[in-house]
Amino acid sequence: MVRDDKGAPPSDRCLVVFADDWGRHPSSCQHLVRELLDTCDVTWINTVGTRGLSFDFELMRRGVQKLKQWGSRPAGPAPRDGGPAPVVHNPAMYPGFRTRWQRRLNARMLSNYLVARLPRLRDSVILSSVPIIADLPARVSARSWVYYCVDDFSAWPGLDSGPLQSMEKDLVTRADRIVAAGDNLAARIRGMGRDAEIVSHGIDLDHWSRTDGSAALLANLPRPLVLFWGLVDRRLDVNAIERLSRRLTAGTIVFVGPQQDPDPRLAALPRVNLAGPAEFADLPALAREAAVLVMPYADLPVTRAMQPLKMREYLATGRPVVVTRLPAVGGWEDCMDVADNADDFASRVLERLGSALPDSQRQARLRLKDESWRGKAARLERILFGVNV
Repeated sequence: MVRDDKGAPPSDRCLVVFADDWGRHPSSCQHLVRELLDTCDVTWINTVGTRGLSFDFELMRRGVQKLKQWGSRPAGPAPRDGGPAPVVHNPAMYPGFRTRWQRRLNARMLSNYLVARLPRLRDSVILSSVPIIADLPARVSARSWVYYCVDDFSAWPGLDSGPLQSMEKDLVTRADRIVAAGDNLAARIRGMGRDAEIVSHGIDLDHWSRTDGSAALLANLPRPLVLFWGLVDRRLDVNAIERLSRRLTAGTIVFVGPQQDPDPRLAALPRVNLAGPAEFADLPALAREAAVLVMPYADLPVTRAMQPLKMREYLATGRPVVVTRLPAVGGWEDCMDVADNADDFASRVLERLGSALPDSQRQARLRLKDESWRGKAARLERILFGVNV
């Protein structure tokens, strides 16, 4: 990519992104956009959550964070490793989409904000990983609108499923192009009458080979460690975890990550520890302390639509990996152990606790080198701007 004399991205590459809060957690959208910052002029729009209104502590805490964000000026966050960063905007929004007036109010607030704050809006490609912008294409002129489908939000536990399903159908109809994170999500889009181009998740192998970071979170836990990281919620297969916990004679099953209304049985299981969140930079260090990494998701509509980032992250650590069978596992079965039911999951974890990573799995994982985020971002850029990069 040729840049101008001042090192700025080409003037025709304006990208506006609607997604989760920049820097809050390493989503696939953030990984991809980081790779585009050298070649695109990126504006990132932090959005409100899509949960039903309630008075639980986590939702109230996030509400306070949003109020603080709305009082701040648009700014570029601290660049990573001295590189470029997007300009981040925090437009005020009503925290709900259940009724027509709520959708109209948010569409009006967002469209007015964009037109007033983004002078190059008409020249911009607008990319959204959330369906809450479904009403904007009718109000805002832009170069094109692209929906990046990363999950089935209508089936996600705790989310406002009805409004999300309605908005996603509207966005699928109105978007100029649609990108899906996997074959299963592309099939969902086909069920709505549109085709999607697939940009599967990538991996940063350099990050997972790092030797720094802290594993203090695991310091006092009995070994060996069976480790999960990610959102701890109702998608987890508590029956599979229960089978394993009852059969373990030593060690700890550790869940690292924020909790979002998990099954209350989980915390009561023997040898289970809910360790809380960790920094992304510390995950390689945590992985080195683990004997086995696990992804015990239940077979649910939401998990059948998932493309979990952690699966390839797990594989990149060099540790044994045991997962429950889901569509996202397709194509990677030779890199890990795949369990078909709760008892099979427990047996496979116990087997790996007593053995090293098989050489066949180690060799199969070598193809991760062809799955870089940089390569995925190059494909996305071709889709967004219709150019060779």
